[in-house]
Amino acid sequence: MKILILGGTAEARQLANQLMQAGHEVITSLAGRTQDPILPKGGIRMGGFGGVPGLSAYLRAAHIELLVDATHPYAGLISVNAVAAAEISGITLIRLMRPPWTPGGGEDWTILDSAQAAADALPSDARVLLTTGHAGLSTYLERYDCQFFVRLIEAPDLELPRHAELLQMRPPYTLASELALMRRHEISHLISKNSGGGQTSAKLEAARQLGVKVFMLARPIYGPAREVDSVEAALAAIGN
Repeated sequence: MKILILGGTAEARQLANQLMQAGHEVITSLAGRTQDPILPKGGIRMGGFGGVPGLSAYLRAAHIELLVDATHPYAGLISVNAVAAAEISGITLIRLMRPPWTPGGGEDWTILDSAQAAADALPSDARVLLTTGHAGLSTYLERYDCQFFVRLIEAPDLELPRHAELLQMRPPYTLASELALMRRHEISHLISKNSGGGQTSAKLEAARQLGVKVFMLARPIYGPAREVDSVEAALAAIGN
């Protein structure tokens, strides 16, 4: 079977590798935002498609038989476009979406639906560990009365102002390192997307232990698709 994976996550790489081992022809599409990404086995396509028309045309031209959306839970428009393009092209769409984190006992979470809402909710003099990526960065930085520690894999295009410090690093992160980081910078608030998975979850336990308030951005709502929550479930849905 010829399969297109919309990738960029560890799960997408694992799925591509296992599907290749099973004898499928696999192409993984990457947005191209990260320098030196870890590449899966199989074919690689870099860059956008040009919306629903472009993705639909690619699916037809490449004779794709199955589309798998294994992008980040906050990838945004590509996941919306995947629903429409699969319907237009008449092929099955499987969405591999890791389960969200859920608060347990002792966590201090506030669920918010946008960067603007999170920025507005910060108290004056908050010391914020910002782990939401590049999207919405300028919105947060309008809060000149707060101090931000901006954790990113790639440096942002904009120059950070005096009330923001770049922490350029790549996951996974350990509980010990997260505790040390939050103590060193005297973090009062953590702003996070609900990405799920284990590579970046240690920050939530560190926040719980240190009494750091968590502002969690809610996940977007995408259109209908057959949704699975693990690589193993995706393989079962595909028939491996």
